[in-house]
Amino acid sequence: MKLHAIVSKLPLITCLVAVAASTPTMAQDHDAVRVKSRATALSFETLTPFEHPWAIEVLPDGGVLMTKKPGRLRMWRNGALSAPIGGVPKVFFSGQGGLLDVALNPNFAQNRMIYLAYTEAADDQSGGRDVSDQRLGVFQDLEDGVVKGLAVGRAVLGTDRLEDFKVIWRAEKTAGRGHFGGRLAFSPDGFLLISSGDRQRFEPAQDLKSNLGKIIRVRPEDGSALPDNPFAGGPDAEHDVFSYGHRNPLGMAVRPGTDEIWVAEMGPQNGDELNLVLKGRNYGWPLVSAGDNYNATPLARPRTQPSFEAARERFPVAISPASLMFYEGPIFPAWKGDILVGALNKPGIVRGIPGPDGVHDIEHIETGFRVRDMAQAPDGSILVLRCGTAKAVHFYAWYRASNKTEI
Repeated sequence: MKLHAIVSKLPLITCLVAVAASTPTMAQDHDAVRVKSRATALSFETLTPFEHPWAIEVLPDGGVLMTKKPGRLRMWRNGALSAPIGGVPKVFFSGQGGLLDVALNPNFAQNRMIYLAYTEAADDQSGGRDVSDQRLGVFQDLEDGVVKGLAVGRAVLGTDRLEDFKVIWRAEKTAGRGHFGGRLAFSPDGFLLISSGDRQRFEPAQDLKSNLGKIIRVRPEDGSALPDNPFAGGPDAEHDVFSYGHRNPLGMAVRPGTDEIWVAEMGPQNGDELNLVLKGRNYGWPLVSAGDNYNATPLARPRTQPSFEAARERFPVAISPASLMFYEGPIFPAWKGDILVGALNKPGIVRGIPGPDGVHDIEHIETGFRVRDMAQAPDGSILVLRCGTAKAVHFYAWYRASNKTEI
């Protein structure tokens, strides 16, 4: 059945709607609002205010871990937000950096192991101040000269603190700038995937001796490289590199039932894209792009170098993708198997159907707010981290999406 035929049978609700509390851990405040999608009915309700959020991760018991960029990890359970969980590593919070993603070990039910991605300052701060790069246009902060980089650590989640925290992987550290990447995922064979941004340095994305601008694949126990990684064993590359030529991969997920690794990548001006990550492939940044630099200097288009792996979808208008997930729940049957991308610059959720030759039936769902992260709750509803600004004060709220339309 065509998706537009499904939505045509649903009643149009223009007033506020109540969303059933089918998940006992989700509080209700009855301020749900309807959002339009051609594939299914949608409504959103606010669950809790939440400052500076970056990521959410659903636990097997329905509790939800949430990261806050200043360096706080909290738990939402039974309708309440916990105090900050202890044992979180020291985080350097500035600009795009801070406490970023959180992920569960595939055997979390047995070992209670979680993983955190965050930015840390270097012990040695003698690297000097940052310098301007015209290609970045106005998007640079030369006041931030701190030498810093992405780090990933693991710990056991206790009742109210992290136990035995250990850093298992670090990216190359540079002065200033953003583009940390910082998303975590697990491949079907149980290995840890890390998205590492180019730190707005451009050229390291093509340098196999750098771990910037890469998708990384390591053992979750100690962060060591896998012997079957594409560049393992050679002298001219980092052994943990799985793919390269990436700019700022801010969404990453494995498609359920497959070994496909999908990445939502924030490109240059009007160069955002979705990539299917293949072992050892080069995705072209900064040599080619569908967009241009922020100072309007042109970049070679992808077709000019066909040896690079092509994006599965390129967005002609910047959406600033911040997260990526696949939907598999029962609440939105029309979305089963679909890819969902959280968008910052064109606020909302981008939905599409992934296929062997690209992503089809793409629609932009206008939520009215910027979407930082999403996760599927046990009942099939979707948890959404909202971010925005007003009066120079940051506002954030956490939402749950449902399709219940009764008043």
